[in-house]
Amino acid sequence: MKRRLCLKYIGAVVASAPLLPRLSWAEHVGKGESMETITHSDAEWRALLSPKAYDVLRHAGTEPAFSSPLNKEYGEGIYVCAGCALPLFESSAKFDSGTGWPSFFQPIDGHVDTQLDFKIIIPRHEYHCVRCGGHQGHVFKDGPKPTGQRWCNNGVALSFKPTLENAATTKP
Repeated sequence: MKRRLCLKYIGAVVASAPLLPRLSWAEHVGKGESMETITHSDAEWRALLSPKAYDVLRHAGTEPAFSSPLNKEYGEGIYVCAGCALPLFESSAKFDSGTGWPSFFQPIDGHVDTQLDFKIIIPRHEYHCVRCGGHQGHVFKDGPKPTGQRWCNNGVALSFKPTLENAATTKP
């Protein structure tokens, strides 16, 4: 009986997959950023990233909740992929979800790709940087308006780049 209920739930989530369409490669081109794929060997990724960033970006790990300084960052700027510096989120899309991870209500159009993730049996929508394929986090349907989405990101998978005005006022 429990197996039937689980399969029924999985079917319902899989049926909702069209809510987060996968973008074709052609849709990523021409957005002002080079979308040329960045690839490195496993050894190169290990050398380029911190051990925590490597685990999250290359092996879909998860950092502990409330461990990222970016969770409390609310300055103006852009959040970029820690693996390749592709802009993923604008600071205006950030909100406090109370979950302990940096959360956004929408990514920069065409800069992330989604897929179903069954790692914990219950299917979730996982998202990655389109340029380097680095795992960022998961998207849920419990976010604020206007999208109703919560793009829950591992802070170690991001870097924050403040705007010039913000950088001048926040750094000595």
